[in-house]
Amino acid sequence: MIEEQTYEEVLDIIVAADSRYQHAAYYFVREGLGYTQQSISQKETVVARHISGQELLEGMRAYALEQYGPMALVVLGEWGIHRCEDFGEIVFNMVEYELLAKTDKDSRDDFKGGYDFEDVFQKPFLPPRSPDESSVSGSRNITPVSDENPDRSGHLPEPEASDK
Repeated sequence: MIEEQTYEEVLDIIVAADSRYQHAAYYFVREGLGYTQQSISQKETVVARHISGQELLEGMRAYALEQYGPMALVVLGEWGIHRCEDFGEIVFNMVEYELLAKTDKDSRDDFKGGYDFEDVFQKPFLPPRSPDESSVSGSRNITPVSDENPDRSGHLPEPEASDK
């Protein structure tokens, strides 16, 4: 009789075979898939259906921002996820070990060209740029040098005494 392996045991095998991604990345993808299915079922009033690669990418983006906010880029990076294609690699590793299912139409290519991680996980949290920041001097504190202080030490010369 063959003993069935637990989810964690199968993950150990996957991570041993492909060490690019940490265990947490696989848990995140599984949870993100559930998040995506729930989001879609609320919009479409369907119980469950197959999720496309592009739908999953959008769900992963929303889930990461909801869970980690401005730290999403850092957290995903720590787990080895740096681009949309990494989500595809994780999904297909899970498919290969029968933790997820796929249709004949699904492929790793479904995860190519999704979105730029910095655009979706970092830029929304950056302060808005003001129009004067486009010049170099607008973004730095530059003190002009005057003729009175040619040595640039920051110390003004002593005033000269007047005889008046």
